[in-house]
Amino acid sequence: MTDVTPTPGIHHVTCVAGDPQRNVEFWVETLGLRLVKRSINQDDPSTYHFFFADAEGTPGTSMTFFPWEEMSRGKVGSGQVSRTAFRVPEGSLDYWEERFDEYGVDYDERVERFSETVLPFRDPDGLPVELVAVPIADDDPTVPWTEFVPEEAAIRGFHSVTLWLANPDATMDLLRTMGFEEAGTEQSPGDTPGDERTRFSAAGPVGRYVDVLPTVGAGRQGHGTVHHVAFQTPTDDDQAAMREAVRAAGLEPTRQIDRHWFRSVYFREHNGVLFELATRDPGYDSDEPLSELGGRLVLPGEFEARRGEIEADLPDVTVPRAERAEADD
Repeated sequence: MTDVTPTPGIHHVTCVAGDPQRNVEFWVETLGLRLVKRSINQDDPSTYHFFFADAEGTPGTSMTFFPWEEMSRGKVGSGQVSRTAFRVPEGSLDYWEERFDEYGVDYDERVERFSETVLPFRDPDGLPVELVAVPIADDDPTVPWTEFVPEEAAIRGFHSVTLWLANPDATMDLLRTMGFEEAGTEQSPGDTPGDERTRFSAAGPVGRYVDVLPTVGAGRQGHGTVHHVAFQTPTDDDQAAMREAVRAAGLEPTRQIDRHWFRSVYFREHNGVLFELATRDPGYDSDEPLSELGGRLVLPGEFEARRGEIEADLPDVTVPRAERAEADD
C-alpha cells in the first residue's frame, strides 16, 4: 500500500441549518466567527453555503452550513457526528456563559473530559456544539477574529468531533489508517453509563481529536445535524495516497472533486458517517482579498454565468457588523 501521510486533523465541518439569516447572526455575532465565504451549495445552487472561521479562514477553523429551509428538524443519532467542539483560551468559559445568558443561548453545565473543561451548548437549530478551554500556544496557527468577541475569549478553531457509532471497531481501524493514534478511553460525564469514550489524536495543532462513542439509537438528517466532517490531506499527493488507503480498507471514495477553495474526496465510513478529504490549497483568499472575505456572493466556476438566476432564488441576508450593532444599542 502507498505510504500515507497522516492527516493533521479536521479541515472543516459542514452542517444543516434552517433560516439563513438566523444562522449568520448566531455564528457571526453571538459566537464571533468571521463569515469568510458566502457561496452556494455546488450540488444544489438554490441553497447558500456559508463558511464561518477565524480571521483568515485557516484550515481547521471553518464551520460551514447548508441552510435548507424546507427541511425539518433532524435527530442526532448513530452514524453521525454527534458533537462538534471548538477550542477557546483557558479562563474564558465564564465570559462565554455570561455571553450565552445575554444572547439567550441554550447551554448546559460544564463537564470535565480527558482533564479538560467542556461547555456544551446548542445553536438556534439545535445543533450540539461544545467549547473546550485549552492553552493556546504563542505559535498557534489560528488568527482570532475580534469584531464581536475579544481575543482572550475568541474561538480558535476546532478541538474535536464526536462520532456516534453502532459498531466502532472498523471505524477506529480506519482512523488509525488515516494517521490518528489512540489517546485514551474514559467514562465521560454526560455519556450513557457503561459506554466508554475513546479519543483519537492527530499530529496537528488544530482539530486534532476524534472521539468515538458506541451508540445504537437511529439519527435523521435535518436542521441541527452535521452533514459531513472533512479531514486535512494538505497536498494532492497526500490526498491520493489517503484515497488509496481508504479503498484498501474496503470503502468507496469518490474521484477528486474541485470545490474551488480546496479539492475533495468523499466516502462513507463503515458506520455511515460521511467523511471528506480536503486539500489545504487554494484557500478562501484565492478569489477575494483577505480584507474582503465573505463580503459578496462568490459563485465558483461555471456558476458565475448563472449569477442572475441564482441570486434571484436566494433570500437576502445581512451580515452583522460591530459598528451596526453598536448603532442599534
